[in-house]
Amino acid sequence: MLAAVVLGLLLPIAAGLWETLRAAFGHFPAIGATGPSLSPFAALLATPGLGQAVALSLWTGFAATALSLLLALGLCAVAHARLSGSRGARLLAPFLAAPHAALAIGLAFTIAPSGWIARVLAPLLGWDRPPDVALVGDPWGLALIAGLAIKEMPFLVLMLLSALTQIPLREAMAAGRSLGYGRGLVWMKVIVPQVWPLIRLPVMVVLAYSLSVVDMALILGPSNPPTLAVMLTRMFSDPDIFALLPASAGALVQLTLVLGSFAALLAAERVAGAIGLWWIRAGGRGLTAEPILRGAAGAAAALLALGALAMASLVVWSVAFRWPWPAPLPESWSWRAWRTASGGWDSAVFNTLVLAGLTTAASLVLAIAWLEGEDRARRGRAGWAEALIYLPLLLPQIGFLYGLNVLFLRLGLRADLFAVAWAQALFVFPYVMITLSAPWRALDARLPRAAASLGAGPWRRLVAVKLPVLLAPMLTAAAVGVAVSVAQYLPTLFMGAGRVATLTTEAVTLASGSDRRIAAAYASLQAALPFAAYLAAFAIPALAFRHRRALLGGAA
Repeated sequence: MLAAVVLGLLLPIAAGLWETLRAAFGHFPAIGATGPSLSPFAALLATPGLGQAVALSLWTGFAATALSLLLALGLCAVAHARLSGSRGARLLAPFLAAPHAALAIGLAFTIAPSGWIARVLAPLLGWDRPPDVALVGDPWGLALIAGLAIKEMPFLVLMLLSALTQIPLREAMAAGRSLGYGRGLVWMKVIVPQVWPLIRLPVMVVLAYSLSVVDMALILGPSNPPTLAVMLTRMFSDPDIFALLPASAGALVQLTLVLGSFAALLAAERVAGAIGLWWIRAGGRGLTAEPILRGAAGAAAALLALGALAMASLVVWSVAFRWPWPAPLPESWSWRAWRTASGGWDSAVFNTLVLAGLTTAASLVLAIAWLEGEDRARRGRAGWAEALIYLPLLLPQIGFLYGLNVLFLRLGLRADLFAVAWAQALFVFPYVMITLSAPWRALDARLPRAAASLGAGPWRRLVAVKLPVLLAPMLTAAAVGVAVSVAQYLPTLFMGAGRVATLTTEAVTLASGSDRRIAAAYASLQAALPFAAYLAAFAIPALAFRHRRALLGGAA
């Protein structure tokens, strides 16, 4: 099974990187370019706005990651007891399920000069027309940072909650409090240093995504110049086929940017560790950290409220007919946008459902086989295997996806649903594996042992004991897989060569149009699919185990 994962996961990424590397150094025989040559890098450096694009990528990526991490730490410090168990997953499920593009469209509707927030403030501030302020597409990328934080903070909160179960939290808090330290200082001096090694990889995943995001950056801006990933996506789509060479060189620059950011993060970790050690040795008691943590928790709650408002705005705009300024709600309602959009979304819905089903089913089977293999071998997961799982999430998609598309074409594989499903599975499998690993390892070992003592073989123990007991975690992992698949933009765009339309690709295209209602209808439908998957993941175990409270995993 490990060999199958390596062949299906590692080799495509390595092959895609190799093809990108060849094109970056001018070797692309299909268009008559035979390298090696540095001319693609020279053409890239001559691209107007390249330096600003790199600076914007670094600024938005690090700012969004730092903001998400700080707010997640503050929220967990204040409310970890109320978010423990499956309660946190249920509360954060709407934000985890919302696709990036749908959330970005809703956020753009909410914070725009004519959006909900401005409409509520208009009577208070005496505005008779929308304010002339560029809140969406602002040159500083503040809208993009906010959108990324809304999406990534809930993910980090769940990772933190999982990490807190792996450390002696109560004992550490009790020991710190007995020495006279305030709760906030105990959290910052004792708890955070213990959980950081457990969440380092998830933070790196968030950093890599924030540095190379395309769909949210296309919708929320900045636009001129854009971030580096958006600039490269446009170059890869340029009608001039020779633009593929500098675009491939830019993909290597994007990869270097991400890897360099990881090095900077690890260096900052060392510096923070040295400063923290000095801070701990310096002593100091009191409640000085409490206002900071509570302020971070309040900001986190406000950000989540903004995200909820953004998702609600999609539904409202999709059924709005006449909505004059500054009315907080439409004066008249209509299903016209849904009827208009329904003529074109049939194939998009079909493709989205097929891709989500294929990638999630395959990823879930592979994850179960991998975890069961670990159990039968009676050994934990090696560090290199953990890195292998995270590898597709740590590399920028644009760094290898176009190269993978070139390889598929060279092998005679068409740009169809199969190619897109394979590319999406590279990113669905890691999330499914991460979601399922902790519950699988937490399974009471006495259950399969008791089955073995009754004569049940390995397969029967798996089918009759483990899988039924782990039904709720498996369905949650499947819901996560569906959400990740539905949200994929670049894999669908590159591997489908623009011929495989999904709700995500259509929503991103319509976001730049003039009809908010049509865009809202597509984005609402795009968000509805992951919401339905999460609802099923919570409802099915509740019905199946309604007489078996312990199997609900704390959901009862």
